[in-house]
Amino acid sequence: MLIADDLDKLLNILPEFIKDPLNKHPSKKFLIEIVMDLGRRPEARFPDGPEYLSMVNISWNDLDLCIKKIPQFSGDNRSGIECTLHRISSIKNRKGNIIGLTFRVGRAIFGTISSIRDILYTGKSILLLGKPGVGKTTAIREITRVLADEMERRVVIIDTSNEIAGDGDIPHPAIGRARRMQVAKPELQHQVMIEAVENHMPEVIIIDEIGTELEAIAARTIAERGVQLVGTAHGNHLHSIIKNPTLSDLIGGIQYVTLGDDEAKRRGSQKSILERKSIPAFQIAIEIHERGSWIIHESVDHVVDNILQGSIISLQRRKFNLDGSISIRCENSTFAEFTSHNNYSNDGIYSKPSLISYNSLEIQDQITTNDSNLSINNSIDPFDILSNSKFISYGNKMKSSALITLYAYGINIYQIESVICNLHLSILLTRDLLKANYILGMRSCIKNNSKIRQVAKSNDIIIYTIHSNSSNNIIRALKQMLDTKYISYTSWKQVCLQKNFNELDALNETRCAIEKIVLSYKNSVELLHRGYNLRSLQSYVISLYSLKYSTVGKVGYQRLVVYPN
Repeated sequence: MLIADDLDKLLNILPEFIKDPLNKHPSKKFLIEIVMDLGRRPEARFPDGPEYLSMVNISWNDLDLCIKKIPQFSGDNRSGIECTLHRISSIKNRKGNIIGLTFRVGRAIFGTISSIRDILYTGKSILLLGKPGVGKTTAIREITRVLADEMERRVVIIDTSNEIAGDGDIPHPAIGRARRMQVAKPELQHQVMIEAVENHMPEVIIIDEIGTELEAIAARTIAERGVQLVGTAHGNHLHSIIKNPTLSDLIGGIQYVTLGDDEAKRRGSQKSILERKSIPAFQIAIEIHERGSWIIHESVDHVVDNILQGSIISLQRRKFNLDGSISIRCENSTFAEFTSHNNYSNDGIYSKPSLISYNSLEIQDQITTNDSNLSINNSIDPFDILSNSKFISYGNKMKSSALITLYAYGINIYQIESVICNLHLSILLTRDLLKANYILGMRSCIKNNSKIRQVAKSNDIIIYTIHSNSSNNIIRALKQMLDTKYISYTSWKQVCLQKNFNELDALNETRCAIEKIVLSYKNSVELLHRGYNLRSLQSYVISLYSLKYSTVGKVGYQRLVVYPN
């Protein structure tokens, strides 16, 4: 990656007792911010944490020295250095005097968006989400250059705080041929957005930090006129935008809908539910949780619908590797705030701890900054024991043939999902009756619905009923369905821990044979011949299923035969 930061122009503003330590610092090129607060020691912030630069406290003279070297602060207390991307923000006291300065280092990093270059060519509107400082503005600046120079689109930037194209009347070269419209006051950003569309015929509008309801409405208006949008918003996850009434219009808006009694029973939900109001202004959402690791939602409308329903969603995790390659990992997950508050990952995504949590496919994507051709090598996750043949496609959803698929009727689906997650059961919930292996419902509801009994009978679906929807009743019913046939996620992870490739291969073969043949079809199966140590591992897995086996074959070619109960 090529980095341009003009760091010396920023350091020249600082007093000598701050400038000299920074010039000699070994991590100078990774500098994020410099903080000068009255009466405190100067502080430099790096990716691995803050450091003090001097034992001398900041005085009024030090602040005045810096303020005289920079342009006047705007209405949002921001300033900059002409022809650079650096941003200088001020903190004022009640009298309006500046008592603190924050110098944010602005960098043009070429090659940061190589992992999403294919998404840019789709022409869809893209929303970047992330907390401050994770690189949203750097990414959107590089996106602007690629769209304007490489794809030769007509791009207009709505630059409220001059962060994207830098301070001054001449835009920074990092944005390429894109045009920049400055905003006199932050509260007028939405008016400039509409003006750009009406006056300058753009194909793409770039907006940094959409934060007000008027700006969200303006973005929606632009999207309805057929202009591609690329914008950023503060929010760690997509569900934080859903819950934000100011910005929810960006992803279609949320409304309460009241269902009829029959529909509520069919869904196993309450009568009042949340639904998406309209088509989202942005079709693609990108969550930036850390530099070099992005989560991609390619169909925002479907993802939002699934989040509101508490269903499993499909997402991509794209990550830069140290060797310059890009790994793309496809995952099935759900968001914790709409289901349970347990099992968070580091970036807030909630992964179901059942078998579905490690049904993932990792792709090593060897692409360079200037090459859009993809060279793809598929490698299966070691825990993905059933490989790609495990998946059966139902439209846009994936269903595992090794999982029990359950349809809930007259019972709150989130309550069942919570039980499944807490017990680590290999059960997949579905809202399509015809895809289910089992039905779990209230006895009174099933008794009064002859249609569901007829459908179950014609499709060989087994019905389980409970008197009340208490957790104990649900647990007993689910355990009866499983009948201890399948190994839980936790148990299987312990079995596979610290195993080499040959051992994992033997374990995977055993589990696949048991779950796909012995348990599903009640047939015996003969495994491949293995050495003594590998056969010992296989026999241990067989014992976890409470099945019987025998050893056959000559010495050196011995193999196990697994029998159904």
